[in-house]
Amino acid sequence: MPRQARIRSTTGIYHIMKRGINRQDIFHDDEDKSTYLERLSSYKSNCEFKIYAYCLMNNHVHLLLKEGTVNISDVMKRIGASYVYWYNWKYDRIGHLFQDRYKSEPIDDETYLLTVLRYIHQNPVKVGLSIDSWTSYNDYLGSSGITDVEEIFSLFSHKDNLARDEFIEYMDESNNDVCLDVSERMRITDEEAKEIAREAGLISCQDLQQMENQKRDTILGDLKRAGLSIRQIERISGVNRGIILKA
Repeated sequence: MPRQARIRSTTGIYHIMKRGINRQDIFHDDEDKSTYLERLSSYKSNCEFKIYAYCLMNNHVHLLLKEGTVNISDVMKRIGASYVYWYNWKYDRIGHLFQDRYKSEPIDDETYLLTVLRYIHQNPVKVGLSIDSWTSYNDYLGSSGITDVEEIFSLFSHKDNLARDEFIEYMDESNNDVCLDVSERMRITDEEAKEIAREAGLISCQDLQQMENQKRDTILGDLKRAGLSIRQIERISGVNRGIILKA
């Protein structure tokens, strides 16, 4: 079946989400995240796109970009290839890192632009982190960064101090914003699930039954974050459902 064509944005602005293959982590430490931002900044100069927001989570990335001289698909391919080359060198591995296609949605009006901007900045908050945890939020507060803040501030006010104050107030508002997210379910086969378990350090999933509780729960948590369902973990490991739920 041919892939469905992406919907083009009338403004050239896109909300983009890219995640690790099998939901695995693509960032393991601050150096990884800094390197990704360096690649993003480098291609921003070469491809002349604008960055309105970003958020780097351990296993996925949110970007809010305005297309420049290179179409957004090619931009994402170049950034991804550059980062994967460095990542594979650092961790002495080969193969894919990102899920095959990035997800995207067009931003066609200012109202939704601001909604997505807030959604991206609040992404870490949903998992108990602060709003400035590897997001572009700090750039809007005055830190030197790669984000093009001026156009966004102009949507709030043409007075710099007032614009920043209104921006912060808007970013901190409680809301029920629903935008492009990482929550779309991916079907993982049992064989793929077993491979993910092996990558987590298990020779056999049944090892979990004899493992010390704290270590077992750590691995169970890793398997859930990798996208395995509770039922699937129970099926391939024999561990009680209640234990998996609590891990």
